[in-house]
Amino acid sequence: QVQLVESGGGLVQPGGALRLSCAASGRGFSNVAMGWFRQAPGKEREFVATINRAAITTDYADSVKGRFIISRDNAKNMAYLQMNVLKPEDTALYYCAAGGWPATTSSEYFSWGQGTQVTVSS
Repeated sequence: QVQLVESGGGLVQPGGALRLSCAASGRGFSNVAMGWFRQAPGKEREFVATINRAAITTDYADSVKGRFIISRDNAKNMAYLQMNVLKPEDTALYYCAAGGWPATTSSEYFSWGQGTQVTVSS
């Protein structure tokens, strides 16, 4: 099974950018879809973006469409989330997850990282 570790979070001003990384270990990274989710204090975990095994198909939450880009490098066992034009409402703990297909619901993912904090504030 794939184990995941996120990095790249931090404090950024509104309008700024961050790139989150998700490092995978174990076997089978190229056989799993990858997703990014986020959870703000007092709110439920929500879908952000997903990408299929071959990096051909992607999907995004409406709230991040046009601002965030999900990608992956199967040769390096890495997934990424490029976040541009960040807004205060993007503040949350961001998780990467591995699943069987590029789903938008968290229950479809079977491996999760520990999360990386993103704070958007002036």
